[in-house]
Amino acid sequence: MRIVMIGSGYVGLVSGACLADFGHEVICVDKSTEKVEALERGEVPIFEPGLEAIIAHNRASGRLSFSLDLAGPVANADVVFIAVGTPSRRGDGHADLTYVYAAAREIAAAVTGFTVVVTKSTVPVGTGDEIERIFREEFPEKDIAVVSNPEFLREGAAISDFKRPDRIVIGTGDERATELMREVYRPLYLNEAPLYFCERRTSELIKYAANAFLAMKITFINEIADLCEHIGADVQKVAKGIGMDKRIGDKFLHAGPGYGGSCFPKDTLALVKTAQDFGSPMRLIETTVAINDNRKRAMGRKVIAACDGNVRGKKIAVLGLTFKPNTDDMRDAPAITIIQALLDGGADVHVFDPEGMEAAKAVLGPVTYGKNPYEIATGAEAIVVVTEWDEFRALDFRRLKQEMKAPVIVDLRNIYKPEEMEKYGFAHFPIGKRKAKN
Repeated sequence: MRIVMIGSGYVGLVSGACLADFGHEVICVDKSTEKVEALERGEVPIFEPGLEAIIAHNRASGRLSFSLDLAGPVANADVVFIAVGTPSRRGDGHADLTYVYAAAREIAAAVTGFTVVVTKSTVPVGTGDEIERIFREEFPEKDIAVVSNPEFLREGAAISDFKRPDRIVIGTGDERATELMREVYRPLYLNEAPLYFCERRTSELIKYAANAFLAMKITFINEIADLCEHIGADVQKVAKGIGMDKRIGDKFLHAGPGYGGSCFPKDTLALVKTAQDFGSPMRLIETTVAINDNRKRAMGRKVIAACDGNVRGKKIAVLGLTFKPNTDDMRDAPAITIIQALLDGGADVHVFDPEGMEAAKAVLGPVTYGKNPYEIATGAEAIVVVTEWDEFRALDFRRLKQEMKAPVIVDLRNIYKPEEMEKYGFAHFPIGKRKAKN
């Protein structure tokens, strides 16, 4: 099939590359000359394991290309995906659909013959209806079907998620669009990946509901972790105990410094605003958003408390900056708020992240970037683990203790065992594991 992907950001690039890998002819369109030229040179602007190899393979085979021109590729396309950004709108927190509607109008102006236009971007309920209204009123002569097809990609595991999905949600009531979408995903359907067809508005809500539920699950276990610290329980064992219940499951029950990234913060807020607009407030999600915002700052206070309540003039080493491992994404990363709290307290903050330091420079304050964990630990009075990169799990603790001014580790991801840290002589401050004081 001839497929055009409008937008070469995270979702568009991963989706386009994977669809080309299925055998489709895919053109990824972007307005950024710099980005398109870089992709044509084989330079991938984001870090995602396996993506660079898939792009290189499909470019070499002629199935994947990149373009600044929208009209030409769209005129010949069977299916056009909209995968542009929908950031939180300043002032009110609603999803900003400016780029979505602009792309829709450009697409409609360029299509020839029957074309399926698919919203891959995360959009509020009713966006597909508005796109259809634009097409009907402004381009009445065009034969276009509007489909919702939300993405469920986890950064760091996006290739696997696209090729081996839990489900593929497709929102449409148009029979011709249904058949074309079956053909788009036929390679996955043959592998028994479930195609779930539903109404367009239902499809749009499924995306928001899924992310809100997972964000709520993270927030729940974080609150349980706080209780564990007061009563002397172990949050990891609590999580395992409840996760063994198949009705609950063990996913997203890892206590930490709060959720971040490109989806959960933006999508939970957008769902709250949508619900308020329709007079059906979602109190659970409103509370989830508030708790998560407060938690990040509280983690900064936890570090300060581990340093005897004062970090002024002290060197603090922060391991991990991105919102999760195996990505260079700094959007709403807990590290941003935690580091700001330390800087506000007068700390001298040194940081290291395997992939995210370049992106971090645009959002962090006056911190010092190091080459490795040992460099930033030299002379430090505390190490703070914010992101659980695999390489942080097997550090040389004897060396670290020799390099540090004070052997303190604030383990915000619970990647170290307390008894092991005690063996190495560290004061270890995990999440949800402090003993109750009698």
